[in-house]
Amino acid sequence: MISQFFVLSQRGDNIVFRDYRGEVQKGSAEIFFRKVKFWKEDGQEEAPPVFNVDGVNYFHVKVVGLLFVATTRVNVSPSLVLELLQRIARVIKDYLGVLNEDSLRKNFVLVYELLDEVIDFGYVQTTSTELLKSYVFNEPIVIDASRLQPLGPASIFMQGTKRMPGTAVTKSVVANEPGGRKREEIFVDIIEKISVTFSSSGYILTSEIDGTIQMKSYLTGNPEIRLALNDDLSIGKDGRSIYDYRSSSGPGAVVLDDCNFHESVRLDSFDLDRTLSLVPPDGEFPVMNYRMTQEFKPPFRINTLIEEAGALKVIIVYHFRIFRNKG
Repeated sequence: MISQFFVLSQRGDNIVFRDYRGEVQKGSAEIFFRKVKFWKEDGQEEAPPVFNVDGVNYFHVKVVGLLFVATTRVNVSPSLVLELLQRIARVIKDYLGVLNEDSLRKNFVLVYELLDEVIDFGYVQTTSTELLKSYVFNEPIVIDASRLQPLGPASIFMQGTKRMPGTAVTKSVVANEPGGRKREEIFVDIIEKISVTFSSSGYILTSEIDGTIQMKSYLTGNPEIRLALNDDLSIGKDGRSIYDYRSSSGPGAVVLDDCNFHESVRLDSFDLDRTLSLVPPDGEFPVMNYRMTQEFKPPFRINTLIEEAGALKVIIVYHFRIFRNKG
């Protein structure tokens, strides 16, 4: 169980606060933000996702610049609470369309209604957007996503105004189009995080890709859909699939170290034609998470130049090159 849930801005402003059990003092949000902002323990400059202050356990995740925090005095599973915070953020984003400080403030009635249905007296009831539709009746106040600034390190690579952020998936799953029309759309994104270690001469020492196939469904009636992957896809470091005994070889082969699928995915025909069958739930969800450590050509390269400018001075120059796909 959890005692409190609250959402803080980057400045420490309390945007959402819900006390379920009254076991933790009222000033816990200020204590948490002060501790996180001036964290200097264990030789780390950033606070860990879980820590204890005066007998109170604090759990937090950072989502698009917002801090989602839960507190409790009892011994609960950290992974469970952290996953709960991620799912609460996902549910709120499904209903509001855009997750930021402005949307939370303008939809505070809807947000509190969602929190009352998701958690009851500190115990989790459900985090399914589809099930919550039967209990939540407030309509969201839609925020214009075209005016939002892109967040994250990737925004520094966007040059000029030729590339506009997509606004199709920033709409609420419960809001209809003008005129009461339903949105019969589904969106699929592939999000990959690349981690590469370069030597001082620019050669690749280690490389890894953590990827997610993300889906957001606006389909009515919950129809079954099929998602086809590469025919020569194999799972397992030795190039041999964990689902069958075919080995992948050749220049176009894709070898994943490991992967996991959403609970709604059925793997009946995955062995034969690498096809995933699923009935997509409402809202945004990860269809598949995967990890790959085989050699690949990264889209960037870093070279360093070290010069000794004196007995106590060293100049380090980084050359960062991005390779763009002209196709």
